[in-house]
Amino acid sequence: MTMSRSSVVAETADDITAVLLDLTRPCWIVRHDGRVGATSDDRIAAQADVLAAVAPLPPEQLGDRRFAAAHGVRAAYAAGAMANGIASPALVSAMARAGYLASYGAAGVPPTAVDAALADLSRTLVGKPFACNLIHSPSEPALERAIVDACLRHQVRCVEASAFMGLTGEVVRYRAAGLAVDRQGRVEIRNRVIAKVSRVEVAEPFLRPAPERLLRELVESGDLTPEQARLAEQVPMADDITAEADSGGHTDRRPLLVLLPELIATRDRLAHTVPAAAAVRVGAAGGIGTPAAAAAAFAMGAAYVVTGSVNQATREAAQCDTTKQLLSQADFADCAMSPSSDMFELGVQVQVLRRGTMFATRAQRLYDTYRAYDGIDDIPADLRRDLEATLFRRPLDAVWADCVTYFTERDPAQLVGAEGDPKRKMALVFRWYLGLSSGWSIRGESDRVADYQIWCGPAMGGFNSWVSGTYLAALRNRHVADIADQMMLGAAYLTRVGQLRTAGVRLPAASARFVPRPREER
Repeated sequence: MTMSRSSVVAETADDITAVLLDLTRPCWIVRHDGRVGATSDDRIAAQADVLAAVAPLPPEQLGDRRFAAAHGVRAAYAAGAMANGIASPALVSAMARAGYLASYGAAGVPPTAVDAALADLSRTLVGKPFACNLIHSPSEPALERAIVDACLRHQVRCVEASAFMGLTGEVVRYRAAGLAVDRQGRVEIRNRVIAKVSRVEVAEPFLRPAPERLLRELVESGDLTPEQARLAEQVPMADDITAEADSGGHTDRRPLLVLLPELIATRDRLAHTVPAAAAVRVGAAGGIGTPAAAAAAFAMGAAYVVTGSVNQATREAAQCDTTKQLLSQADFADCAMSPSSDMFELGVQVQVLRRGTMFATRAQRLYDTYRAYDGIDDIPADLRRDLEATLFRRPLDAVWADCVTYFTERDPAQLVGAEGDPKRKMALVFRWYLGLSSGWSIRGESDRVADYQIWCGPAMGGFNSWVSGTYLAALRNRHVADIADQMMLGAAYLTRVGQLRTAGVRLPAASARFVPRPREER
């Protein structure tokens, strides 16, 4: 909606909204002819009593413009990786073509499929921005190496490193392999790293150059040249650090109001002794499902924002229609924590959708069983029969046979010692259920709805509430790039509303809320 009556002062809620939505022009709150209203007409403002004003604020001005410049995007907004390919090549492509950054969800995807997806993205998105998720896999290091190999092979210039508890040789290898010296003698960083963290102690290694020990080992193994290792000592490990708050999937459920300022302060503190750390940007993720949340993150100093859960219900996401329908009905409280498949033995949890599925309860039952017994043969007969009937739907011995076949092809190291370690064997069998459950959701296996593992954070409920009664309430209208547009447009609008409120302006309630509008109505 655009204000057409520029020669008058807007007084109704609709007209005030129209003035504020004209983000490329200033907005003055004026007293004119004895009445108070809003105008974007500088001639009226010059003749009136100006009570408050806000400057133009196109969405592209939100956040740190260096983020856009570094990644070749038009706005400080990114769609984060969703594992098992939920953040699909189609989703990544749609965002890239719209000028946004998105990360392919490589975690949990077989290496051959990751390689094929990256080959396709590299071929079709020449010159356009995209990233690939590099997830830390402590129990499957071969997968971490395979992703780095694929990224280097296809010249993927950005990875989103997630779930790391410390630096590994693979993330260092990716970073250092892209270093060179330009014509001016400066270090050129070709392989960018966005580190998603939720703890200060995890952020700090990404703010520093790579450790000398890891660089030495990589040179000795032939994975890096001495020159690459030397250059790696001069740059921080990450270009960007994302403060991951209460998000779907892997999360420590940190409050963004605490986490983001802490990470910014950590960056600034380290910059006194590690000057290169000053250039690292700090963004925000987790709980960002509305323009109001995005605006709040930018107001706290976020260089960029990252969305996740809300993108699962878009048409481009690789989720089945049943799962998307469940997501579209979620409230912000419809989430629960459950054991993680990739870090099961460590007790690490992921946040999942609770409403419409029994996965969280069933997964916790498996973890409790794992803690209580030393091996499959120690599980009481009645409990074992129940698990085989309800969760596995087959004998546990048959599940183990599947595990042997699977890991023989994918990561044989997983099987080392399992035959002689009953508890290790039990963990692999239980991970069979945890690992397949997200696939059942993605593929839409109708007889497994109760076992769907749907990674989801409270942002999904916030998004559903925001779009209720609008065109975005319908799943058929949810396109990932359009949601990005609406989020950033709304964040800019609400930032201007907040600036006026800070100046003491009381706006009509309807003008203080951003309602998504189809493109043809904007």
